[in-house]
Amino acid sequence: MKDVLWLIQNTLSKTFRNKKNIIMYLFMPLIGIFIAFIAYGGDQKALLHVGVVNQDKSEVTNDTIHFLKGLENVKVSEVDAVKVQDQITSGKLDCVITFEKGFSESVLNGTPAHMQLSSIKGAAVTGFVKSYLYQYINNIATISRAADGDQPMFVQMYKDYQQSTFTLATHSLADSSKNKNMTNQTIGFLIMIMLMSAGNMSEIILLEKEQRTYFRLLSTPINARKYLLSNVIVNMIVMTIQVFITLTIMRNMFHIGIGMSFWEAAFVMLLFSLIAVGLSLVIISFANNRSAAGALQNLIITPTVMLSGCFWPVEVMPTSLQKIAEFLPQRWTLDTLTKLQEGSSMSSLYLHFVILFAFAVAFFLLAVYRFSRNNTTQNFI
Repeated sequence: MKDVLWLIQNTLSKTFRNKKNIIMYLFMPLIGIFIAFIAYGGDQKALLHVGVVNQDKSEVTNDTIHFLKGLENVKVSEVDAVKVQDQITSGKLDCVITFEKGFSESVLNGTPAHMQLSSIKGAAVTGFVKSYLYQYINNIATISRAADGDQPMFVQMYKDYQQSTFTLATHSLADSSKNKNMTNQTIGFLIMIMLMSAGNMSEIILLEKEQRTYFRLLSTPINARKYLLSNVIVNMIVMTIQVFITLTIMRNMFHIGIGMSFWEAAFVMLLFSLIAVGLSLVIISFANNRSAAGALQNLIITPTVMLSGCFWPVEVMPTSLQKIAEFLPQRWTLDTLTKLQEGSSMSSLYLHFVILFAFAVAFFLLAVYRFSRNNTTQNFI
């Protein structure tokens, strides 16, 4: 055990002696938080700019304009008819409502007319305005039809409608989708960094073989198993720090709600770190030098990270690619975190954890087999 601790200390000392490695291993995962914060952290509310041309100048029309001004996320401004085209085409207004002369009379007759709605942004804008405006106008028209020509009765009913004593209370629910998207984006980037970090840390084995340091170490009481175990432990130490730094900064500095407990997220990511270490050992077991190992990393890590949904939702990909993603550990890791965000308990996701652990075991067994068959390592394991 003393030899393993010395190897761990020696590897960490040589690795972090270079300040660039501190940035790459410990601070690179934070870039994912900034990307997610920029992509999803802004205010998602859109303010709709509505112009009004009042050619009717009646009480009903004025009340209708006042109703529009009271709508949430809608800014209403009165404009001249001659400026409508210019205001719309320049983008200063999203739509313009024109109340023509005779509008109030048509509403009082129970058949609303003499109103135009102009926009170049399509149903996305006009549909929102129509849903509120038409309902308000139809309510007044209904009152007129109920009065059946009795003007005093209509005036009283209209006044009661405008000064109604009952109110509708609305409560906004917190939008959890933004935090979920930010979490998925950050964790996806963290997964990629962990895979790259594990690959770079494992390449130390190839580097020391090329420098003949490895074979000199084997001439001491240190054997190949101790050397490999120390490399695995160093990998786990680095990735554990990456996970805890990322999750802590997400929660405490950026106040991103991850939708699960800190320790649940940490457990899943630490389980994935075993997979990352196992995969990195498999890669270097098939490589004879660092150049080949780097090429294999790019060939394996980048496509699988993209296919598994680390950079975008897997649902946007074709069905055939989604089926391929089901065979990737990154996909199962993200799916496990998603299930936890949706409220699933750890015990109900035992199958996910078994599959993730099976990936790690399979990679380690393959690496052990390859190292044992590799003559250039001289019975590395």
